[in-house]
Amino acid sequence: MKTRITELFGIEYPIFQGGMAWIAEAQLASAVSNAGGLGLIAGGSAPIDHLREQIRKCKSLTDKPFGVNIMLMSPNAEDLAQLVIDEGVPVVTTGAGNPGKFMAAWKQAGVKVVPVVPSVALAKRMERSGADAVVAEGTESGGHIGENTTMCLVPQVVDALEIPVIAAGGIADGRGIAASFMLGAEGVQVGTRFLASDECVIHPTYKELVVKAKDTDSVVTGRYTGHPCRNVKTKFSKKLASGETNGSITPEEFEELTLGSLRKAVQDGNLEEGSFLCGAIAGMIKEVKPCKDIIEEMFEQAEKLLGR
Repeated sequence: MKTRITELFGIEYPIFQGGMAWIAEAQLASAVSNAGGLGLIAGGSAPIDHLREQIRKCKSLTDKPFGVNIMLMSPNAEDLAQLVIDEGVPVVTTGAGNPGKFMAAWKQAGVKVVPVVPSVALAKRMERSGADAVVAEGTESGGHIGENTTMCLVPQVVDALEIPVIAAGGIADGRGIAASFMLGAEGVQVGTRFLASDECVIHPTYKELVVKAKDTDSVVTGRYTGHPCRNVKTKFSKKLASGETNGSITPEEFEELTLGSLRKAVQDGNLEEGSFLCGAIAGMIKEVKPCKDIIEEMFEQAEKLLGR
């Protein structure tokens, strides 16, 4: 399945793995890249030395292209923007802000830049600033989200831009890929499906929550803080959601309660204090598999459907 995305990034399948903070490290990124997609290491707010180590580890595990995701609101964004240049990382994806001030340096270093966007307006701004492609991410995604759905957002972004568009949000099998292509996307970004992969190093409790999730086990918290986040329903996420609704938790208390909660989920499997970020599509995921099998099965199904 050749598209502008496979040509632009030198990959076999037009699929990016989502840059999930605390989750997307060298082991997962290299496995996705070795399987023919584009693996991503999540920058998050991790120390620069740790990220340098992850980038170098990824290089030792794959000779294929991979990228780094930079959350522009993170305190380390400036250092990380320079680190990807210093380490010769071929691709950067960005979220939570405008990468404009880093664009010239990245382009000069030959880095391909792919901002994640929740709206047409931001997508157009990214194209003008020199982005090579954009990820149009619908509200179905796990983690920090916008409000527009993938089905509505992707075709509008496609119509507004000349550069290629990657669809994200609610994609977990070949049907999602085929639908994305019918909407005009030339690639997909997948996060939640890779949570249930052999190479994803998260606590077994986290994987179990994803695999056992039903269609109704998704909840968005934090809208009143300005940073809505999609989680799997747990005692903790339900407590946050009800506190937000009835006013028993103030935005300040909410921020305090959720500080470090993703790490508690990923590393400790802590159901009492952990935020298990996960997309609304988790109800479709029934088993843990190697990344290679996940990607090959998804594209085999997609090609059959698109051929039909």
